[in-house]
Amino acid sequence: MQDKSKTCADNFSINSLFILRKNNCIKKRAIKIVVLSGIVKLRTTGNANPVLFYYKTLTCLPAKAGYQLIMIYTILIDCTDAKGLVHKITGVLYHNELNVESNHEFVQPETNRFFMRTEIVGAMDADKITNGLQGILPSDANIVISEKRKKRIVILVTKEYHCIGELLVKNQFGDLNAEVVGVIGNHDVLRVFTEQFGLPFFHITHEGKTREAHELEILSKITELNPDFIVLAKYMRILSADFVKHYSNRVINIHHSFLPAFIGANPYRQAYQRGVKIIGATAHFVNDNLDEGPIIVQNVISADHSQNPQELAQMGRDVEKLTLAKALKLVFDDRVFVSGNKTIIFD
Repeated sequence: MQDKSKTCADNFSINSLFILRKNNCIKKRAIKIVVLSGIVKLRTTGNANPVLFYYKTLTCLPAKAGYQLIMIYTILIDCTDAKGLVHKITGVLYHNELNVESNHEFVQPETNRFFMRTEIVGAMDADKITNGLQGILPSDANIVISEKRKKRIVILVTKEYHCIGELLVKNQFGDLNAEVVGVIGNHDVLRVFTEQFGLPFFHITHEGKTREAHELEILSKITELNPDFIVLAKYMRILSADFVKHYSNRVINIHHSFLPAFIGANPYRQAYQRGVKIIGATAHFVNDNLDEGPIIVQNVISADHSQNPQELAQMGRDVEKLTLAKALKLVFDDRVFVSGNKTIIFD
């Protein structure tokens, strides 16, 4: 394998996604990035003869081949609805020589709120684009411009393995669009499992501590790790409002769909005794009210009289892990707006 470390261009983030350009012709397909043994492999998709490059870092490009890596950006806008918003927004992008790769918009009737998600490619001056958009949008507009990159996440766990197992396997093979910067557990049960993936595990026990003291320890570690999002992968401790306020709309939880019908211990035995015919899961953002934050994804599967409580619980674990993974993919791909206690999702 040829070492191209001496062929360098502009500095790009390893966790960013790019498209490939040769001779000023933009190839409208993303590059898949896989990191194996410290080597970054870039491969164009959707091509019968894919271009394949290997780098020690993404600062190194095959200049002799005449290729450039072009950043992909996502723009999220929400504001009061008005005539001509799509035309005005795309006009700003056009005049800044940016190419729109995809665009979705929606107006929420009850609030008269306009939502728009746009993926663009090109040389972006985020401050210039933001100023341009502010000049043509209503004064209450929220504008978020971000590189299309892997999101930094911290996962909180207790003892159950099914959700974190799903996430770490997906992360290992690059299917989560995330960089797991740490796993925190109030029990040490999942340490060995986590460390098998080469990820750091931090045991912060709750025993002998007040909830406030325990949360302060966790907050300190999370602050050190500096994540974009916190994932509660069956973390069985109730987070206080004071904790949640530090990460508004950045904490994501998963729980079974029996709430509020079957609360407390053994919900699947309660469901079995009631004879439920569906089992489901809800992934949502966490707010001040337990399990009542904005819903991201819900899924259900059918059940019948032949399944015992243990089988129902296994079915529940299966739907929980898939629901959480889907919700995280949507969030990490910048496809989710929060509007009050609801979400607007461009899937």
